[in-house]
Amino acid sequence: MVFQGDGPLDTSGVSGGGGGGVGRIALGGGAGLIITLVALFFGIDPGSITGGSGLGNETVSSQNASELDDHIQSCTIEKANTDAICRIVATTNSLNTVWSAEMRGYTPPKTRIFTGSTSTGCGAATSATGPFYCPADQTVYIDPSFFAQLEQMGGSDGPLAQEYVVAHEYGHHVQNLTGALQKGNRMGSQGPLSGSVRVELQADCLAGVWAYHADKGPDAMLEPLTQQQIAGVIQTAKAIGDDTIQGANSNPEGWTHGSAQQRSRWFTIGYRSGDPRHCDTFATNDL
Repeated sequence: MVFQGDGPLDTSGVSGGGGGGVGRIALGGGAGLIITLVALFFGIDPGSITGGSGLGNETVSSQNASELDDHIQSCTIEKANTDAICRIVATTNSLNTVWSAEMRGYTPPKTRIFTGSTSTGCGAATSATGPFYCPADQTVYIDPSFFAQLEQMGGSDGPLAQEYVVAHEYGHHVQNLTGALQKGNRMGSQGPLSGSVRVELQADCLAGVWAYHADKGPDAMLEPLTQQQIAGVIQTAKAIGDDTIQGANSNPEGWTHGSAQQRSRWFTIGYRSGDPRHCDTFATNDL
């Protein structure tokens, strides 16, 4: 159990199936895996997920999209503890509650749950990209099958670790609203002090801020978090560090998201402080 209570969830900002439009590449994807890197690691052509003309051979059918929408509409708080799709929906509810309280002028992103492939404001994408945020349409895209991949990569299979994935992508939306995402884009995409690394570590920190607040107050959706659950998030953050993914020959000059230690450290900074002002990865070179 992670979510407490029962009753329906707000599904107004969540939908299933494909999107529309072709634009700039989505930034900050895959629980911290930028789309082009995910393409590299999974051996697919980056062009097929960054604005290609079609959705390939795995396009989500209208029937599947309809089934996903029906599934989403049936979600309750109770189902969120046993069902991955409903867990995503419940996490978006919690994130919007927390960020509406913590950030003046916050506007929720949309969330699209898909299987196989989808079209986005940033181009066509497949399940191989992992979860990502598209600033062009202010939408978080998630294929729930990524959670099994994440476990295979050494991440936790715990519910809170899955919620961390969603919270990280919502962190990119917060960055889009504050201008941090745009600032990072101007500072370079590779290297230990690059804008990309600063953006991704800040999103991890913002996910920690959410976790700090999500189990507090009379309207908290999450039960009090345990050290075991937080340890699962730390395990997952370490599993998707650049040095973990790249292996023994990892070169910091090629990093785009930060090391395992950095990713776990910045999540912890956010979780311990509960203050987004502590997440200014642009104000220090001690990442």
